[in-house]
Amino acid sequence: MAKKIILCIETGTDICSAALSEEGKLIALRESREGNDHTRNIGVFVDEMLRENDLLPEDLAAVAIGRGPGSYTGLRIGTAFAKGFCYALNIPLLAIDSLESLARIACEDYEVGTIESDDWAGALLCPMIDARRMEVFCSVYDTALNSVSGVEAKIIDEGSFSDLLSGGKDFFIFGSGAKKCQEVMGAQNVKFVEVSPSARGLCAAAYEKYLREEWEDIAYFEPFYLKDFVVTKSKKNLLEAVAKKPKKEVEQQ
Repeated sequence: MAKKIILCIETGTDICSAALSEEGKLIALRESREGNDHTRNIGVFVDEMLRENDLLPEDLAAVAIGRGPGSYTGLRIGTAFAKGFCYALNIPLLAIDSLESLARIACEDYEVGTIESDDWAGALLCPMIDARRMEVFCSVYDTALNSVSGVEAKIIDEGSFSDLLSGGKDFFIFGSGAKKCQEVMGAQNVKFVEVSPSARGLCAAAYEKYLREEWEDIAYFEPFYLKDFVVTKSKKNLLEAVAKKPKKEVEQQ
């Protein structure tokens, strides 16, 4: 039986990331932190990884996508690309919670020694994805990846997570929204560590879902935005538009 190769895509933040996994193990990874180039980068990354590993698109068993929460535009780009692959190849689409995948990366980093803790078994993990200003998309897990608190959009202040921090356990915060929260969360057991969103965090979870046949309906799948997307018009542009109108028209309004 041929080994199962899964393409993993994470585009929910300013990092564009794609990976190939074999039986849940990472075999190739491409990432860019250039921001708004996801549309251009994702296809190039996938083509490079397939070529370098002597694979064809037809060798893929499934495509896994980081389902969010995260950037509306980034999630749409990744989802559209993943759906296109799945439609063309008639293979399953898998969706992995993006915060869970961040927590998985933190666990992997602990195992290789880049994260340190005197009591890792008792520690708590809080991945955070930036939602602008002092708001983050976040969730809390223990180090066995059991959910401690659900996914939420949370405005961070000095009292955030006070119930979980009171026990004195190491409380690791990480992800694209964590650094801005580091000084606000002043408890001594809050520990900021550098863990970034990456498609490598999808590999093991995607293979587990594939084996359980927990596949998405490609036609109806939508990313998990958590918050409604709101289009706002720049006040500067609005003022410029008003200034260009004839004086009589402005007065009538």
